[in-house]
Amino acid sequence: MSNNNVSGFFTRAEIVQETAEQIMKDFGMFGVEITFSGDTSQAYNELHHQLIDQISLLLGRKSDLLFSVLYQVDITDREIAKATRELPHYNQVEIIAHQVIVRDLKKVLLRRYFKNRR
Repeated sequence: MSNNNVSGFFTRAEIVQETAEQIMKDFGMFGVEITFSGDTSQAYNELHHQLIDQISLLLGRKSDLLFSVLYQVDITDREIAKATRELPHYNQVEIIAHQVIVRDLKKVLLRRYFKNRR
């Protein structure tokens, strides 16, 4: 999965819903609220904009909390650097928000893959 083809995985409602739930769980562990309306056709934009807002707030006020969230989500500096090259039209906060969505989508897909192999 590359940074440019995430939308291809956001075509099945249950995957979108599970990804949104994973994002809400990861941020909720640190008292940061992310919501999802359930509109799967606008899921990426809805989640991305909320994440941008929350990440911006955390960067300005509680950077240590942001780093804890990013550690929980499991986003590496290498992934951020790669996304920066692949998405030159995104600023740094938009890239971090995008990477949260990508990483939690990967978690959902891996969980589904191993669940179906049983």
